[in-house]
Amino acid sequence: DLNRYDIIEENNQENPPATAAEGEGAAGGLYRYIKGDLFTSEIFKVEIQNLPKYIGFNDLKKFLNKHGVNPHKIKLFSKQMFAFVTFKNQEERDKAMKAVHGMQWKSKVLSVRLAKPKADPILKKRKQEEEAEGGQPGAKRAAGSQEGEEEEEGPLNIQIANAVTPLWNVPYEEQLKRKEKEVEGVLQKLTREIGNNNKAIRPSPVQVNHLCIHYSNHSHTLMNSQNKYHETEYRNKCEFVIGVGADGEDKTVGFRLGKYKGGSCAVVSPAETSHVSSEAKRVVQGFQQFIRTTPYAVYSPETYEGHWRQLTVRTSRIKQTMAIVFFNPQKLQEEEIEELKRNLRQYFTEGEGQESAITSLYFVRMGQRTSAGTEDLPCEHVTGEEWIHEELLGLKFRISPHSFFQTNTPAAEVLYSAVGEWAQLDQDSTVLDVCCGTGTIGISLAKRVKKVIGIELCQEAVEDAKANAEANGLTNVEFHCGKAEDVFPTVLNAVVSPNVTAIVDPPRAGLHSKVILAIRRAEHLKRLIYVACNAKAAMNNFTDLCRAVSNRVRGAPFRPVRAMAVDLFPQTMHCETILLFERVDYSSETQTTET
Repeated sequence: DLNRYDIIEENNQENPPATAAEGEGAAGGLYRYIKGDLFTSEIFKVEIQNLPKYIGFNDLKKFLNKHGVNPHKIKLFSKQMFAFVTFKNQEERDKAMKAVHGMQWKSKVLSVRLAKPKADPILKKRKQEEEAEGGQPGAKRAAGSQEGEEEEEGPLNIQIANAVTPLWNVPYEEQLKRKEKEVEGVLQKLTREIGNNNKAIRPSPVQVNHLCIHYSNHSHTLMNSQNKYHETEYRNKCEFVIGVGADGEDKTVGFRLGKYKGGSCAVVSPAETSHVSSEAKRVVQGFQQFIRTTPYAVYSPETYEGHWRQLTVRTSRIKQTMAIVFFNPQKLQEEEIEELKRNLRQYFTEGEGQESAITSLYFVRMGQRTSAGTEDLPCEHVTGEEWIHEELLGLKFRISPHSFFQTNTPAAEVLYSAVGEWAQLDQDSTVLDVCCGTGTIGISLAKRVKKVIGIELCQEAVEDAKANAEANGLTNVEFHCGKAEDVFPTVLNAVVSPNVTAIVDPPRAGLHSKVILAIRRAEHLKRLIYVACNAKAAMNNFTDLCRAVSNRVRGAPFRPVRAMAVDLFPQTMHCETILLFERVDYSSETQTTET
């Protein structure tokens, strides 16, 4: 929600081929967002035609990477055998066009041409409504007037519940059954992929059955018998947008009712949502009251004007609350911004905002992006502590504004307990904690092993992890900052231990292929636990861990031997999936599967 350009890119719809006339039209209102020096990869967009049948997203991405092409975004239309691909700059786009155009792939000769940007969804919808209203009286109302929408969709609190917690009215046991079925489907697909890529370790029907999801008695009991925070009010981090309310109220803080690609920027208060904590709701209410007293407007993703953009709230079970305010300075003078920060400090420490009980307050200047970089924006400390702290599995953790920490702490304890049980660790073990965040997994296991080595991209999180290890009296833990694909191979090759276990907890897109290939090559690594927040997106990682040896993939394969889902996101269709992979031992006459 922070960058409209990302939303436009990620939700690319099928566009007609660009023409000269359309190129002229790109200068009009529907394409206004591509003007100026603001970054959007829609500027550097091509269409690849005549693709082979039956290829998938990962097939196309691998093909492009193999030939030195680094796409920023890919939108594949496999049935029509073409794809839209965007790049970070003109140089990469031109390089891709030269490399791919005329190339043969599976008997198909590819062609590449420039493609026009996607029309701005908001402006496109408005234009369609204006045309419908002008050309056919009453057509706009027929498509759904405000009154009709209210009658069809119900009150705003129901609409926002459906948008952010789509399972809010489904009994919790039924939610678990739906998620179980979803993960079973992923595991069944994994079994088929393994069969297609490595018939030597294809699981038998009994093994497939054992591989399916289970909610252990421990986790199921904990998730249902403790207080309501396990099913509701469980999120310890929420990101709220700031905009015009769906009820017409300006400067509303909450969740967006629809998606930008659907032509909606309306915001609804989180007051009646089930997954947001009462502490966070209190901060939202107090902050909303404050910004309505200021002369600064909310930021408009349509016109690029205005200032207030987002409020992030982080809370902990020990009653600490961090608020991070995102503000577009536009052309304000430094004195004006400093005065605003002073007013924020005064409001939350001495004024009406005291009731929000904020213990840490930050201010972030968030202008428009001018490049494809995704680095975290600097946070300016306004008042209170620099961190909030949390307790998990009897350990203490500090959390910085940008650091990753699982959003459901009680469920995370279930998750990490399962990881510790499955890892089969002893005092000679070395644990590699990849994408470690604030070090929670590795630190929770450190007293049971010889050494823990963590790898994390975010510098703030690495500093937190080091402080957390020290706060918990641990001396056998070290952390490295950098991209996993750059750091992990070197760290892994340097490890000398009779029992090496890797635990990976990557972002939604999964691990970089370099990490997977390094894991495969390091045959002294016998056990891998993969924590996936989106098992479908990680399927390519799973398959590469298990595929047969080839020129690209060296080292004995792994086999999946156990899987479990933990519900960190009640009221939604999302859950975390843990998979245990063990290295195949070809020297054994029989290969058994742990159940």
